[in-house]
This record gives sequence, structure tokens and C-alpha cells, in this order.
Amino acid sequence: MKILVTGGAGFIGSHLCDRLLGRGHTVVCLDNFNDFYDPQIKRRNIQDAQKSPNYTLATGDILDTAFLDSVFAESFDVVVHLAAYAGVRPSIDNPSLYQKVNLEGTVNLLEQCRRRDIKKFVFASSSSVYGGRTEVPFRESDNIMKPISPYAATKAAGEAICHSYHHLFGIQMHLLRFFTVYGPRQRPEMAIHLFARQLLEGKPVRLFGDGESSRDYTYIDDIIDGVTACTENCHGFEVLNLGGSRTTSLKRLVEMISEQMGIAPVIEWLPNQPGDVPITFADVSRAKAVVGYEPQVPIEEGVRRFCQWKKALQ
Repeated sequence: MKILVTGGAGFIGSHLCDRLLGRGHTVVCLDNFNDFYDPQIKRRNIQDAQKSPNYTLATGDILDTAFLDSVFAESFDVVVHLAAYAGVRPSIDNPSLYQKVNLEGTVNLLEQCRRRDIKKFVFASSSSVYGGRTEVPFRESDNIMKPISPYAATKAAGEAICHSYHHLFGIQMHLLRFFTVYGPRQRPEMAIHLFARQLLEGKPVRLFGDGESSRDYTYIDDIIDGVTACTENCHGFEVLNLGGSRTTSLKRLVEMISEQMGIAPVIEWLPNQPGDVPITFADVSRAKAVVGYEPQVPIEEGVRRFCQWKKALQ
């Protein structure tokens, strides 16, 4: 197939492009290399992919409709839409930017699919759409109308607009709710990467709250298994959790990273942050039934692999 991956130079996107190329697909990676974090990190992410004759890089913005017209001048079998402004805390400081990129950008891509009769669309949503709920595990049928950050609200709204395009124009849709993805190439501000860097630099590990908040951490290979399966089996309209289906407390996470890095942590305790949720925990039975998704990498092994990668960069 010929597949467009938006946000294809980022953490998840670059891994997805590598996997799709390895499976014999032709890939167009769309990315604007913005400065949310160092663009050179994204450039390094795609170095191997750029060696493939089946890989094309399209540099530009999903808000630029003329640019999108040029990209979509060639047809695609599937569009995988990962491009977005991510992060709960930054969205509180700049909600209008998140609304513009995450909603208007998504509509721009859906309009291209509608006009050019592209019938398969995979959308990256987030576990943040479940809000501050504490009843676990989270199921796709749960109410998502109480988001507690602008980022979460844009992802919930993105799911809604995707459904309207499925209903009106018959575009096949898989909406994937990612649960705290980690692994090599993880964005530098995300918890596991941030904690590892603070340890290596001899800085205090800054923890918000009492350390008892829990997340369903999902290793990148498991996420890519799920996304790849959806690109190759995108039928109907599906909302699917992609998670590790297991929770780990913040305190335990730091212990695991410290053990792997061989550095005892100095903890700096800070107040809870607005928009943070107490727990995430994915019920992945629906994803297993629809596309055979089954996470394989437990958090202990995933943290070990991540720390090996991080130490090798030093």
C-alpha cells in the first residue's frame, strides 16, 4: 500500500514509518519539524528511513491547505494521522494553538480524504479523553465528555469530527487511544525520558503529587503492532484502546529507572499539576478482537530497553 503518515518524524511516527517500510509499503512522511522539542532529534529519527527508495519526506504544515493539496496530488490507500500538539500541561498555557492544530489540522486532512475519495483513515487519539475518572479499566464505551485539559478536549473533539466524516462520506476509521507510550526516541519531556536524563545529569528527579498516581505505560513496539494492524485492516468505524493493560505507580517507575541506570535518585516533591489524572488503565479486549492486538512487552523489560538506548546515547 501507499500510506501517508502525518507527524511521521516524531517518536511514534518514525517507528511506524520504519515498520511500514519493513513490511513492503510505500510511505510518505509528513512533518513540519516544529520546535516543540529540538527538531534535530526528529531529523535523527528518520535517518534510516530516508535510505529507503520507498520513503518520501514531505516537509510542511497540516494547517497549510496549499501544501496539503500538493501532498495529496498523489493518491494514498491509507492516511495515518499522528501529527498534533501533544502534552496536557502545555495545552493549559496555549489552548488556542492546540485547538487550531489538533482540530483544524484534522479537518484539513479529512477534507483531503473526502475530496480525493481516500477511504481509510487512522487517527491517533489519547487515553486523556477519559478525563479524571477512577473507575478502571477504561473501556471504549465509557463517557468521554468530561475532559480535564484542552489537549484532552481536542482529542475527544477529533474523534467526534472523524465520526461525522465516516457517517457522511463512508471513510473507514480506526480511532486509537494511546496509553502513555515510551521507548527509544521518546520525546525528551515525557516522564521516563525526563527522569532518566535527570538521573544522568545528577539532578533531582521532580515528582508531582505523592508518587501514587498510576499510568498504563505502553512500550513503543506494542503500539506499533497495533497501529500497523489497523492500517492493514481498517474497516468500518472502530474506537480502540492501545495500552499495556497494566498500571505502574510513579514511585515504582522511578525505582525501575534508577535500578537500570545504576543511580540512586534524589526526589524533589512538588504539588499536583492541573490537568493530571490519578490513573490510566486500558481494557484492550476490543482491540484484540478487532485487530488481534496483544501487548507483549512488560514495563520492567520496556524500561530496561529504554535505559539501554539512553545510556548508549551518552
